[in-house]
This record gives sequence, structure tokens and C-alpha cells, in this order.
Amino acid sequence: MNSVTSVLSANPTQLQTPDHFAITFAPLSLEEVYARADDAANGAIVVMSGMVRNQTDGKPVVALEYQSYEPMAMQIFKQIAAEIRQTWMEVTRVVIHHRTGKLGIGEISVLVAVGCPHRSEAFAACKYAIDTLKHNAPIWKKEWYSGQDGTLSGSWVSIGACEQSPAGGKGQEVRKRSHYNVSY
Repeated sequence: MNSVTSVLSANPTQLQTPDHFAITFAPLSLEEVYARADDAANGAIVVMSGMVRNQTDGKPVVALEYQSYEPMAMQIFKQIAAEIRQTWMEVTRVVIHHRTGKLGIGEISVLVAVGCPHRSEAFAACKYAIDTLKHNAPIWKKEWYSGQDGTLSGSWVSIGACEQSPAGGKGQEVRKRSHYNVSY
């Protein structure tokens, strides 16, 4: 299932918010996300592109697989945009697109774009959006590894299951993992 939402307020007394959110199996487009964040009032558009890398903690990764609970994830995306607008009131556009399915090395898994008259607010709002998405959205990823014998093994990592490290270190997260082997 692919979910796409453009948010325009139905209440004429409220500010129109031309934000855009998508969860899709299709490849994500930097050009589309940038265009959706564009506005004549912008002095900056900040785009964050998350992609599949070839290792995690030194362990070779061959692919990532994403699943989501789409209705709730879309609500979280809308909530993130609303929170951004409360903190950075000059933000003109918030765009959040996320992939689902199996992605290879180098493929884009998430795009977040924020348009704003000033770059410092655009950077801060974009960082807030991706950090909040990773912590709150019901999106899970499975890291796929290739063993020396050719078997594939997978490890689910809940993006939303990040916790403060036991030592209480700032910015340090502990990723919860469940391991099991699957041979193909």
C-alpha cells in the first residue's frame, strides 16, 4: 500500500499548510521533494536524504527492508509538521517521504525537506523532523547480512525503539535488535 497525503486546511480561518507526506514502495525523488518544499517566501530549503549504507557497526549490510504501520506513521508525519510550525513559525513547507520494502545499498530510504525564509530555522526544523520521525514513527527496518557461506541473515531494528543509553550519554541511542537467521 502506498499512502500519500497533502495537507491543506479545510478551515478558511487557519493558515493553509501545503505540506506533503508519503509512504511508498516506489523510489523516492529528490527533485520531487525539493519542488514540493519550494515557495516564493523561502530563502532556504534544507533536504535530508537518508540512504542504505553498506555496513552497520562494521558488519557488512547487503540490504535494508522497511515496514510501517502507515495510518499511524502518516499521523506522526502530520504531527511533526504541526510541531515544527509551532516552534519555527516562518516555515513554509514540510515534506516527509519514506520508503517501504527491500532497498539495496545506496538507495534513498527517507527524504525530509523544510522550506523557510531563513537557513538556520530550516536546518533546525529539518533536524527536528528526522530525529522525531526516527523516534516516534511506527517504521521498522530489517538489516540483511550475507554470511561467508552465502546465507542471508536478518536483524530487525525498530527505528522508534531508540532509548537513552544506560549511561545517560547525550545523543547516544541504544538500538533494540532481535536476531534470527534466514537462509535463501
